[in-house]
Amino acid sequence: MNTALPVTQLAEKQWDLIVIGGGITGAGIARIAADRGLATLLVEQQDFAWGTSSRSSKMVHGGLRYLGSGQYRLTRDAVRERQRMLEEAPGLVEPLHYIMPHYQRQFPGPRIFGLLLWLYDKIAGRRNHDFLPGDRVLDWIPGLRRERLKGGTRFADAGTDDARLVLRLIHEADTDGATIRNYVRATHVRQGAPASVTLEDRETGETATARARLVVSATGAWTDALRQHLGADRTIRPLRGSHLVVPFWRLPVASSVTLMHPEDGRAMFIFPWEGMTVIGTTDLDHEGDLNDEPVVTEPEYRYMLTLADHYFPDHQVTRDSIVASWSGVRPVVSTNHDVAPSDESREHEIWDDSGVVSVAGGKLTTFRLIAEEVLATGAPYLADPEVVRGPGPDHVFRPAPETDRPPGLSSRQWHRLKGYYGPDLPDVLSAGPLTRIATTDTLWAELVWAAGHEGVRHLDDLLLRRTRIGMLLPEGGRDWLDAIETACAPVMTWSADDWGREKARYLTIWRQAYYLPREDAESGA
Repeated sequence: MNTALPVTQLAEKQWDLIVIGGGITGAGIARIAADRGLATLLVEQQDFAWGTSSRSSKMVHGGLRYLGSGQYRLTRDAVRERQRMLEEAPGLVEPLHYIMPHYQRQFPGPRIFGLLLWLYDKIAGRRNHDFLPGDRVLDWIPGLRRERLKGGTRFADAGTDDARLVLRLIHEADTDGATIRNYVRATHVRQGAPASVTLEDRETGETATARARLVVSATGAWTDALRQHLGADRTIRPLRGSHLVVPFWRLPVASSVTLMHPEDGRAMFIFPWEGMTVIGTTDLDHEGDLNDEPVVTEPEYRYMLTLADHYFPDHQVTRDSIVASWSGVRPVVSTNHDVAPSDESREHEIWDDSGVVSVAGGKLTTFRLIAEEVLATGAPYLADPEVVRGPGPDHVFRPAPETDRPPGLSSRQWHRLKGYYGPDLPDVLSAGPLTRIATTDTLWAELVWAAGHEGVRHLDDLLLRRTRIGMLLPEGGRDWLDAIETACAPVMTWSADDWGREKARYLTIWRQAYYLPREDAESGA
């Protein structure tokens, strides 16, 4: 994947489509467009998946929340897309059990929740839920508060690594001929035939103007910034969601646990992830600069610890238990900020501003359907509109080649690697040692391959998005940085001084945005 083309070269070509934004929506649009033969350019102002798409709750939901509010069609679409991804990308998108404990005098009770899941399963075409009476729920959730516990309802959805999902889509688009660039900002968009986009390389400061028949803005929380250049009103309400990461032994759960917060009744999760346990998420208006790393605040931290302490009183989750945190900003389409954040719809919306099509909102699960709808909206601006009105690709994700499992890898590791890397798996396996980095599931070979083949510009790209080492090891993996330099230096162009600067930069980012606020820091929402 060549992500180093100068912006002046990008300006020399007449593009069918320029996609602005390298999150799940932009990557999905580029994947579908390139498959249909469109000359496609994708640019991302930060790193791929830098925003919401690496900071979600890692869940591929079928839309149970939509069903609860009567949105049957949205639920149907989400369930079908969840099943599609489970079948196309096993190892990357995996089944995940969920359990909702039921306590006396707490809504929803097992009967109402069971009826909702009956309809949910009917849409999916298979039964995926059952009721665990009394203490049977403790077999799945040891240490759960027993007082007034009636039992728990177990059901099924799916989980993923959201950043790796985006990278898989980007690799698929690249295979089909798309041109992909990170750290290139679209500073201005002009309507016309063709439309034009002013591009700025954030590493070199170089600028150029590229032209395309169709421009699509898939910039999430940044949507208003570009649309206001076109005379549009503000429509995005940025909402922050934060998570805490603790060692699995500290809070062992065998499934994702859905819990109602004791203070306000909001649904939250405690779930297993990458050998750790995650607590989240919050849902607050985000007032900070969108170009800064979002951070968990002291009130959010205490809010999440209150949840853990209430439902797991014997596990003593404290500040010292926290390995890492992450915060993301959801781009919710809204015109009424009087609505509580958790009551806002997560539906997507598409705008056509005379040849510049923008999209915001939506779910990780339905990225393919959103991409299809965006391209259909933009079809009249293309030379051959029918190209994007026909059926999409049979498979969004190409499978990994059939090959024998290398000695020393477990069947679980092999399953994960095939899902994470698909057709690139043979190259990944030959990139370095097939041994784990510290206590993580990440192999040295994965790290080295990503460093040399996935557009890594900074160390945080490698340790927070290509891999998750920075959120799995103490102090962001500080004690392993020298070993990481030794392993990756041969496939990168960084000098010894560059490595020193990158380590310092990375540790600053980790401490400020992927750990906890200072105890003496000013708090706020």
